[in-house]
Amino acid sequence: MKRVALGALGVALVILGCAGEDEGLTAHGTIEVRENDVAPTIPGRIVRVLVDEGDSVTAGDTLAVMTQATLPADIEARQARLATAIAQMRDLEAGARAPELERAAAELRAARSEAERTARDLERMDALFAGGAVSQQELDAARNAAQIAASRRDAASDALTLLQEGSRPEQIRAARGEVANARAAVDAALATAADLVLTAPAGGVVLGRHAEPGEAIAAGVPVLTIGRTNEPWVRVYVPAHALPSIAVGQPVAIQVSGLDRELTGRVAAINDRAEFTPRVALTEEERADQLFGVKVDVEGEGIAVVKPGMPAIVRFRAATAASPGSEDGRP
Repeated sequence: MKRVALGALGVALVILGCAGEDEGLTAHGTIEVRENDVAPTIPGRIVRVLVDEGDSVTAGDTLAVMTQATLPADIEARQARLATAIAQMRDLEAGARAPELERAAAELRAARSEAERTARDLERMDALFAGGAVSQQELDAARNAAQIAASRRDAASDALTLLQEGSRPEQIRAARGEVANARAAVDAALATAADLVLTAPAGGVVLGRHAEPGEAIAAGVPVLTIGRTNEPWVRVYVPAHALPSIAVGQPVAIQVSGLDRELTGRVAAINDRAEFTPRVALTEEERADQLFGVKVDVEGEGIAVVKPGMPAIVRFRAATAASPGSEDGRP
């Protein structure tokens, strides 16, 4: 947000107007408002601009829509990776299904049966070999078959045990970490898409439209300017000798050109440095040229009828109870 004077800064002609103690000091200025430049935080191409200069907006209204060519595909790819990671995590958490356990158990039964058969064959071969009925080669083949069958039985038993125990905790934690990473990637892409929709930061009036559909906009380049017309104020300048009669919080009367009634206001800040003064002010006459900026907030129901740039006359009333140290503020 920045404070910018609308219209001419109005380098407020100061009216020394101290004709009477009751009238007080009067000074000229212009109605000003705070401005918000609405700019994207990431580069993109403008698709639509939904408001024109002079339109009234409220906080949160959509003002413009931008796009990036690769963003939709990037979002879909990240969502697909998230779905894959979730599926893998759930599969690990659920463990083996009943049909898988049944098949592993059947394979173990078959492996045990084969191991028992080959073990019996080896016993018979040992007896036959002792009687000279079979050769050493036939005995070695029977012994090798028994060893292979026993190894298959042990492997099937280990496989069934692993299925029954389920996934290791480390595997599940790793899968959950992958899901978290994938979800964060999707959130980042969606946040990027949300940043391409420009919304009004506050209620007010569109003061400037700086870009049109089809234009490529860099990050930080304003697309629109919103004036916060619900917070108007006036900057005026008063001579140094009048400062003792002005205090922060002091009520003032404001006459806006074109209005048939006075508005109320209050001194918001007083600049602590002189402006529009010679480099070296030595004489009393030169010191009289020193001017101090004063910011006056417009208050009450009248703010609805004032517009930025309207000439205004501020009449200061006698200060009553100035807040200690409040003069440090600056407009």
